[in-house]
Amino acid sequence: MDEDLDPGDENVNVVLAQESSELFHILSSQSPDVIEELCLMMPGGYTWSVDAQLEAPPRSSAAGIKDVLDYFITAEATDCRNFLQSMCILCENIPMRLESRLMSAAGNANNVCENSSPAVTNEESSSSHSEPQLIKRPRIDYWEQYIAAVMSSLLRRWERLSEALVKEVQLENVWVNLRTATRGRDRPDQTPGPTDRGSRTPEPDGDFGSLESRVTLETFLQGCAGKVTVLVGPAGSGKTLLTSCLGREWARNLGPIPSSRLFVLLEFRLLNLLSSPLSLSDLLFQHYLPPKGGEEEKRAVVDYLLSNPEQSCWVLDGYDEFNSKLPRHEVPGERVDPENPLPVANLISALLYRQLLPGCTVLVTCRVRDVMDLDDVSDKSGQLMGWNCHQIKEYVDNFFGVKGDSTDRALGLQAADLLLSSRHLLSLSYLPALCNICCICLKHLLLEGKESETTTIHSREDEGGNETRRKGTGPEPRGGREDFATGGTNDRDQPPPTQVLIPATLTQVYLNVLCAFLSRGPDERRKAVKAKTTKSSKSPQRTVCPLSALGQYRSELCELSRLAWKGLEESKILFLKEDVPHNVLDFAIRTGLLSQVELRLDNGTPAYCFIHLTIQEFLAALRIMTSKDVSDQQLTKRFSLKTRWTTRSERRTVFTDSLHLYVCGLASRDCTQALVQLTRASGRAGAQSWVQTRQALVLKLLKTLCLSNTLTGPKILELCQCIQESQEHKLAKEVVGTRCTLELRNIHLLPKDIDALAFVVNSVGDRGIGLDFGSCSMEPDCLDVLPRCQFIHHLSFRRRKYGDRFAEKLSSVLPEFTTLRKLEFCGSSLTSTGAACLASALQQCPDIAEINFSDNNLKDEGIKHVADIFTKLPKLVSVTLSRNKSSLKTVDYLVGKMSSCLNIQQVHADAKTEVKVTFSQTSDMEGHKKTEATVRLLNQKWNKPEMQKVANSLACCPALSVLDLSGGQWNVGTLKTLAQCLPKFNVTNEIILNGSCSSVEDLVVLTALLSHCPAVIELHIRLQSDPDPVPVSILFSGGSKKPANTKTLCLSCCGLLHTDLTRVWRSLGKSCDLTELDLSSNCLGNKGLRKLLDVLPCLSNIQEINASNNSVSMEGVVMLADALCSRNNLAEIHISDGGREQVILKFCSDQRDDKQQLKMFRIRNSSLRPSDVTTLCTRLVQCGSSLELELCLCSLSDGAIENLLKVLPKMALLQRLNVSSSITSAAGAVILVRCLMDIPRVTALELRPQSESFVHFDRVKAEQVSCRLTHFNLSSDNMEQLIKILQRVPQLSDLDLSSNKLRDEGVKRLVDSLPKLKINSFVNLSSNSLTQQGLLDVAGSLCTCVDVSAVEVSLGAEERCLIWFRQYGGREKTLSVRDSGLEREHLDRLAEIVSHCPRLTKLEFKNNSLQPEGIEDFVRELNVGQSGCSISFDECWIRGAKAVSLVCRCLELKHNIQTIRVHQTTLHLVLRESTGPTSVSLADCAVEGRQLSPLKSIIQSFSHNSLDAEGVKSLCSVLPSLPKLTSLSVVSKETCKTVVEKLSEALLHTTTVQCLNLSGHVMSDTATQTMIRILPRLRSLNLSHCSWSAAAGLQLVKALGQCVSLEGLCLDTVRLDGNSRACLAQVLKKIPSIRSLKLNKVVAVGEPSEQNSVLDLLAALEQLTLMEEIELDGWMMSDGVEQLIRCLPLWTRLRKISLSKNLISDQSGDKLLEALSSCLHLEELDLSSNRLGDLTAARMALVLPSLTHITVLDISENCIGNEGSVNLSEAMKSMKNLTKIHLTSVGTSELCAVAAGLAHCPLIQDVGLGWNKCGDDVVLELARVLPSCHNLTRIDLESNSVSVVGVESLVKVLQSCPALQLIRLWRNDVSSVEAQRLIAKDRRLNFSST
Repeated sequence: MDEDLDPGDENVNVVLAQESSELFHILSSQSPDVIEELCLMMPGGYTWSVDAQLEAPPRSSAAGIKDVLDYFITAEATDCRNFLQSMCILCENIPMRLESRLMSAAGNANNVCENSSPAVTNEESSSSHSEPQLIKRPRIDYWEQYIAAVMSSLLRRWERLSEALVKEVQLENVWVNLRTATRGRDRPDQTPGPTDRGSRTPEPDGDFGSLESRVTLETFLQGCAGKVTVLVGPAGSGKTLLTSCLGREWARNLGPIPSSRLFVLLEFRLLNLLSSPLSLSDLLFQHYLPPKGGEEEKRAVVDYLLSNPEQSCWVLDGYDEFNSKLPRHEVPGERVDPENPLPVANLISALLYRQLLPGCTVLVTCRVRDVMDLDDVSDKSGQLMGWNCHQIKEYVDNFFGVKGDSTDRALGLQAADLLLSSRHLLSLSYLPALCNICCICLKHLLLEGKESETTTIHSREDEGGNETRRKGTGPEPRGGREDFATGGTNDRDQPPPTQVLIPATLTQVYLNVLCAFLSRGPDERRKAVKAKTTKSSKSPQRTVCPLSALGQYRSELCELSRLAWKGLEESKILFLKEDVPHNVLDFAIRTGLLSQVELRLDNGTPAYCFIHLTIQEFLAALRIMTSKDVSDQQLTKRFSLKTRWTTRSERRTVFTDSLHLYVCGLASRDCTQALVQLTRASGRAGAQSWVQTRQALVLKLLKTLCLSNTLTGPKILELCQCIQESQEHKLAKEVVGTRCTLELRNIHLLPKDIDALAFVVNSVGDRGIGLDFGSCSMEPDCLDVLPRCQFIHHLSFRRRKYGDRFAEKLSSVLPEFTTLRKLEFCGSSLTSTGAACLASALQQCPDIAEINFSDNNLKDEGIKHVADIFTKLPKLVSVTLSRNKSSLKTVDYLVGKMSSCLNIQQVHADAKTEVKVTFSQTSDMEGHKKTEATVRLLNQKWNKPEMQKVANSLACCPALSVLDLSGGQWNVGTLKTLAQCLPKFNVTNEIILNGSCSSVEDLVVLTALLSHCPAVIELHIRLQSDPDPVPVSILFSGGSKKPANTKTLCLSCCGLLHTDLTRVWRSLGKSCDLTELDLSSNCLGNKGLRKLLDVLPCLSNIQEINASNNSVSMEGVVMLADALCSRNNLAEIHISDGGREQVILKFCSDQRDDKQQLKMFRIRNSSLRPSDVTTLCTRLVQCGSSLELELCLCSLSDGAIENLLKVLPKMALLQRLNVSSSITSAAGAVILVRCLMDIPRVTALELRPQSESFVHFDRVKAEQVSCRLTHFNLSSDNMEQLIKILQRVPQLSDLDLSSNKLRDEGVKRLVDSLPKLKINSFVNLSSNSLTQQGLLDVAGSLCTCVDVSAVEVSLGAEERCLIWFRQYGGREKTLSVRDSGLEREHLDRLAEIVSHCPRLTKLEFKNNSLQPEGIEDFVRELNVGQSGCSISFDECWIRGAKAVSLVCRCLELKHNIQTIRVHQTTLHLVLRESTGPTSVSLADCAVEGRQLSPLKSIIQSFSHNSLDAEGVKSLCSVLPSLPKLTSLSVVSKETCKTVVEKLSEALLHTTTVQCLNLSGHVMSDTATQTMIRILPRLRSLNLSHCSWSAAAGLQLVKALGQCVSLEGLCLDTVRLDGNSRACLAQVLKKIPSIRSLKLNKVVAVGEPSEQNSVLDLLAALEQLTLMEEIELDGWMMSDGVEQLIRCLPLWTRLRKISLSKNLISDQSGDKLLEALSSCLHLEELDLSSNRLGDLTAARMALVLPSLTHITVLDISENCIGNEGSVNLSEAMKSMKNLTKIHLTSVGTSELCAVAAGLAHCPLIQDVGLGWNKCGDDVVLELARVLPSCHNLTRIDLESNSVSVVGVESLVKVLQSCPALQLIRLWRNDVSSVEAQRLIAKDRRLNFSST
């Protein structure tokens, strides 16, 4: 060493010259005082001023130091020695190596006091050197002594370790992948300068997995001085061995760590034992190496270390084995007191965070999982690389050569061949520790095989380790490792073959290794084991290791596995002597399973650890699988997949996370017997069953993970390894069954990982699977293993470090993926060289469909290589080549390829990002017409020659669907070149030039295409589109949605001025055939509009012009009005905001001057002054065609309305005036109402302030007019003016003044004027805040106005007030009052009003909160005329006793009550001049029999629906005491037989009953006998839904023959057998008095006998000539209807016939309708649910007009077509009395004609059109006719195809339909949200199913 040289051996001046560069840097960092003192040693004349130097620039200070050094380099030797000695004493931070050399060259320290320089004469200065000199020299000596001791210690340590080494460790043969450090915070760089390091500049950082970033460990550590360096590696990669090797190299003055620095090697696993706080000196001297001297030496070493921290190198090994995480220090630069005791974690953290010994060198080793904890502190990090095949082979040769004798060497040759030919063992051996384990395993197996004297060698893989290969479904093993292994042994002497069953999994390897270690046991037991093994080998078993060995030592193994499990639970890897039983400890040390660890504890207690962490984890797994002490819950808790993505919050563990792998491996069936042997150590019975149960639990946990869809890539890989260990192919299928692609993102992959993937992937079968290696670092050998993955259809590689070398390697294996359909090689460094390799390989992949080489560096040449294989890949679908630095050559080449490769579907080339080619499949081209291709060349900045070149290529292309050249931003010349070439292009749909047109000049160039290129249909340009590119689209016939004979020019947002239009017209040419022109959003103004109108004669085919947003003013609007009048083909003009926004002109093709042509002038959202209205309307007076004028949202003032009213009479052809939302004041609305009297042509006026408002006109004088003025706040003055106007209107059909806040006063004023108003239909005064007083005023109109026919008033939530007028000659008057809260005084007033109205026929009171007294008073005061009056009171309390009491009181108070009836909660009275009541009835009003006593003398009818047993008893008791009771109805839903028995007995004594209803009862035979006695006196009998025995039924039917006076018979749904039906046919012939017959569902034709019964019954009907009502639903009579038809001419009194569900055909229906023509009194016709069609509908058109009394028509569920609906609508024109029509599910949606026919049915109330799929057209027609249907109350439109548009049209007209109560709209094309919105507008809309 330099320090040992004699001073005389080196010239002191030479030494100073050699070290001057480094000394210059050292002196530059010293204080000015030190520099000044050193300068004073120079000869006189050189002075140094501290103050001056502080102010001087840095260059002057450096110059002074350089002068000093230059002087002493050439000075006398004595002066130079004195200078060096003084400098070493005065200066700080001189490296020890340098200081030692300088002091040695300077000679004896005594010379320091000798100052030969004449400049040094001050004694004080000289004496000041003596004290530091005496202190510093011993400190250096102690430091050097301590370094020497450390060197000796490290060399001894290496000697112990090297005894077990197979091969010499050489740092230059250890490879590291560089990793970019992630710094979590900024901290000052404490690294010394280059002169302090004495080494090379470090290599640049890289990242994992790149061949380019690979360096040797020695190179990696160069330049690590003063930095924190992290060395990462998996467990078993040799990190601990390498740190010891670094220590040896340092001790030998070799390697990257200078020997002058202190080398401190600490192991984290030993630091775990330090529980007490300690200082830096405690850590160094108590737990590393104590000095030989005493406290003085310790102090000196520590002082020197603290003063020179850069002189130390701290190697911290195995951070992954540290029990706790290092605390983070958030405060940068904060120092830690080295004397202050701290926890060991804090002490190490301070060292790493530079809070302790800043500037020292730190090297930390850890596993990859824990490197994130060190990212904040690491300056440099790298990962140890695994071994390749050559290194593995070298190690195997050394292993067997070193450890064995000549025989072992022979076995070693076999072992090397076997290992290198076994893909599984080879993939394990990439790590040194696993390679060692594999060698131990192979040696043991080979030796065992040798002793068994067998003759063959085979791998377990050949026996069945790989299911797929054994079945012969996969490719044969390829060259590579197998070839290498074979070639490596051909020149050797082959040893005798040995039978070896190679372990298939890592777990089985460890099990064999365990047996190998056990073979080192005691001699006697070992011999016994061998004997058993030899014996058992004669009959080979399927086991993974000799069972005898496990059984022989199972007690010791049980104890060791318990120890391993305990350590795993407690995160403990070091065990003290007391932790292990003595005999087990001796056994474990002797077999090598445990090794002793050197500790420095106070008590000297030794510690032990397993030879490797994986051995401890394997033994712990054995414990799990063999011991009942480990519960299922503990196993489940421990069983989880480990991710290779780590986070700071993840719980730390000192182990390798391999436990779950071993557990899965032990769950394999191959390990069952071994586990059983170990389980028997506990003496437990049923060991095999228990083991199999535990194995099943593990497999169940694995299956759960297989089915999970939330696993990340690392966990999927872990799962594959677990499944491979378990050797369960079913589980492998579960993994690939739920995933089409395995995504392995950002993982460092090793060959063993690929091997595990292959095991799983190969189970997928022909279905195929994908592998995505996104950002994965991959060992080169991985690609050799990758072809083992069969059935791969998708491969993806994405990583910047993948380059040509990787691609070349991949190309060599790519042809083996015969099922590959998609290859992605993206985000890499691929060039044309690599692309050529891949392209060549892809030609051997016949199924390849997708290729993605994006984001590489292919350039034009590389893309050409790929494009050249297009024609060689028949199944190609897409090729993506984006971001590859390509140029125009690429574009031109790809476009040119379209001519030779006809299946190219699209070429997409974006100069900024993307290049992609897609293809159509050959099968598609053969079966169908080939679809035109698409070319998209985006953002291409071409000049004129380049454009010409590309255009020539495009012209040669086959037919293109779309050509997209967007983003070019070319100049005018380039654009002209394109325009000239464009007619040569074969484009069928569209050319897109977005961003390629920037000026009006460019626009004019493109506009000419409409004339020069006839194929162009549409041209769209929008110059102002910031920030988006200018959209330019040229459409051809194939891409346009418009007819081929049209041409469209859209120049919207182009900034065009009126002067630019001339250039545009010129470019279009003289014979322009434009049909649509869009000039919106330009700057044309009124002048531009004038130019546009002037050119209209030249635009002969124009259909629409859009000139919106062109700053047109009212002057331009007037010009447009003139144009509408003068241009015959101009049909519509739409204007908004006075012309500033919308201006649209629409034209018609018919140019004839025909007044029938309808024109429209629409101006919306504009501010119109009165003068503007006058000017505009005056111009429109000149219009010679029918006109619609729309002035919506225009806020017309009263003056404007006055002016409008003045001009309107002159507009003779005006059809409609729309002023929606334009008249907001009540005064303005009243002004416009004047048109009703000024203009006789007005047919309807409807005004609302915030809604639709319009005036309709007719061509001639209107007969009547509708006036609706709603939602205005009409004042009294307004009302006065309005009434005056209305009085002058000739005839009003209806008047709607609802929602006008009229209140009582306004309503009274109108009511008083009613006699003077001519109104036909109704007046609507709803929602006007009426009170009871207003109600009385409205009711008074019944008396004051003769024409008022009805008044409806409701003061409830839905305030309603309607006054109906007499129609069609009726004289009756009605009054309905609901929800009005009437008091007695109100009733008194109403009684007075009604009494003065002699024509009042009906009074209805409902829910008015009336009390009995009020009703009684009303009845008392009421006087009616001779015509009589019907009165009803509906209140919830009218039930039971109160109902009876009320009836009695009314009868007492009024003697002219003719009929009184209580039904449910309603009291019905009929008052007529007579002598007394003729009918008193109670129906379903909860009256019990005992409550009838007050009425027993007068009650005539009683009905009850819910009598219980007591009620029946009570009723029966009073029935005999009711002398006038003629009608009794007791309906039941119960099955009690006694009810009828009791009633029938009571009825025997009640002889007055003539009408009897016993529906729903069960009649016993006893009751039947009694009933037979009652029947003869009955006139009406209802036994529907009754049940009885067959005999009883027959008796009842026979008894009917005695009912000679019977007029009504109802037997609906009763069960009659054949005899009863035959008897009924005979009986009916005997009862000619029957008028009503209801036999619904009495018979259904199923058998011929039933058919005969039907015919007999129908034949019997011929005798019933008095028939008025007949119902035969559900007979299924089919052709039997012919018999019925013969009866119809006899039934001249027939009013109702119902034949639903009778299978009546269309032909029979025709005959039926013809027969019905004789039933002139027919009112109801029900033919629903039959098979009627258009023939029957045609007959209806002929017959129904003659049946003038028809009120109900139901033909639902038939097959009426469009023609039939038209015929039916013709019939409806004559059905003036029709009130109900149901056409539900009639088989056609074309019901517009029927809807229109409703206008001819003035009394229609109920319309059913559901389940017909009717669209909006039907609803729109309904909306048109609804206002004329004043009585309509219900419309059913459910289950149709009505949209929001259709419903909106209904909502608009509902205000004109006050009588309408419900519109059913369930199951239509209206969303729930829209439905709620529409319901909010009108609650009569119902979208629910009920």
